[in-house]
Amino acid sequence: MQVYRLLTGPDDASFCHKVTEALARGWELYGTPAYAHDTGTGQMRCAQAVVKEVEADYAPDIRLGQL
Repeated sequence: MQVYRLLTGPDDASFCHKVTEALARGWELYGTPAYAHDTGTGQMRCAQAVVKEVEADYAPDIRLGQL
């Protein structure tokens, strides 16, 4: 089964580390990153989709971050 996650965070090093950690755990980039201005905080926010093939059946309670 292919699983999907959308990683989000502020446009800073912490977001880059989040994506790098996912890649180190076997996730692959899916599509291009997205950026948007958060008017509530005045900061830029990032998003990057990642996918991974796993040996599991789908269940709504799967903890994707732990795969």
